[in-house]
Amino acid sequence: MNFFDYIKDYDNEVLDILHQGKNIRVERIISCGQSSPEGFFYDQEEHEWVLLLQGSAKIGYDNGGEITLQKGDSLFIPAHVKHRVNYTSKDPCCIWLCVFYKD
Repeated sequence: MNFFDYIKDYDNEVLDILHQGKNIRVERIISCGQSSPEGFFYDQEEHEWVLLLQGSAKIGYDNGGEITLQKGDSLFIPAHVKHRVNYTSKDPCCIWLCVFYKD
């Protein structure tokens, strides 16, 4: 698999699990304009580290804060920090490398 080969799907995110172990999961996610449903926040059991390899995105927090990510930016989200995807670009689509892990 070439990390940058994908089919654009403007209706659904595409998620590929690249590796999974007892306390770790590595995913490739392709987002083409998707965002979290209004009022929804992730509250994950795992820590999450993301690297945006293509596109631009905005991550929002339940305290009202927001971070804008551009190609090459990374972000660490500790477990149980409530967050959501406020925006993902369509052209180009976002390509995420995500690492989820537990201590």
